[in-house]
Amino acid sequence: MLGEKHDLVHEFPELEGKIEAMRAESAPFAELMDQYDGLDERVRKLEELGTPVADETIEDLKKERLLLKDKLYQLLRG
Repeated sequence: MLGEKHDLVHEFPELEGKIEAMRAESAPFAELMDQYDGLDERVRKLEELGTPVADETIEDLKKERLLLKDKLYQLLRG
């Protein structure tokens, strides 16, 4: 869906407390979160504004976002 939120708390509401704690306590986790949030915002803006962009470009951004989400989830579960 266009413009859908994909922030980690939205994706993993059961881990909200752990997400907040790890973001505050772990600089590497916080850095990955910042990258993820920035990428999510970029994808949403491209979708919402209808900015002309190649399908491959938006798909690559979504794949990158998914890889970051997987890394963050592994850290949360580790």
